[in-house]
Amino acid sequence: MGRFGNGLKTTILLALLTALLLWVGRLIGGTSGLFIAFAIVIIMNFSMYFWSDKIVLKMYKAKELPKNHFVTNIVKEVADEAGLPMPKAYIIESATPNAFATGRNPKHSAVAVTNGILSLLDEKELKSVIAHEMSHVKNRDTLIQTIAAVIAGIISYIASMARWGAFIGGGSSDDNGNNWLSLLILAILTPIIAILLQMALSRTREYMADEGSAKIMRDGKPLSSALKKLEKGNAVNPFRQGEGTPATAPLFIVNPFRGSFIYNLFSTHPAMKNRIERLEAMRF
Repeated sequence: MGRFGNGLKTTILLALLTALLLWVGRLIGGTSGLFIAFAIVIIMNFSMYFWSDKIVLKMYKAKELPKNHFVTNIVKEVADEAGLPMPKAYIIESATPNAFATGRNPKHSAVAVTNGILSLLDEKELKSVIAHEMSHVKNRDTLIQTIAAVIAGIISYIASMARWGAFIGGGSSDDNGNNWLSLLILAILTPIIAILLQMALSRTREYMADEGSAKIMRDGKPLSSALKKLEKGNAVNPFRQGEGTPATAPLFIVNPFRGSFIYNLFSTHPAMKNRIERLEAMRF
């Protein structure tokens, strides 16, 4: 699927996620509930739009790199080739080999790498990873993922309230059968659907960033090679307990958290085998 196809898929997934939230709002509070849900989305998205980058950089204790650092030079080189403003470059003190980009738009963006990735990849592979992250910046993926996460989070919160409502007094009216059915759908099915839509959106944006990296490098093989190393590196040395939160997993080029089968079912990233095959099939 090309860039247009992935872009269309993103639009559809965001529309479905938003429609699900509005339906939940209407189910809970009728027309007024729908407008309340919509207002919550606007407020939360506005807040996250301006502060999400600062929050995640502080969470991982990222330190800005000096201008003469070789990673900063690679970031500048990739930014010039991609036609983007120079983002700030950060280092995270972690042995887990990984990287992410954040920021509300290309003029206010940052690329962060861990110590672990610097010792694992060669220069060309590292450049391809940074090109992947810069593609996220160009595609405004941080903003898109933030919107999706906020919507999914609100749905999950409303579902949690619905479960308490069902427990306390969901069957008190004459229409208790309909009430219980509605509460069952709201409390159990809607958060699962929201998470699945959010994860599908994340996987779509990863494919687009992989493609963007290959275009900048004019070759998909450097990123393919990097992903093979990163998959093994994160399997052997994932983030430790208390080192970050799985909620930030979509930001990273590969998932840095070790999980169970159920956790992997709701993966934020496409299957590594599929990513590598796509990259190695690209011709420029």
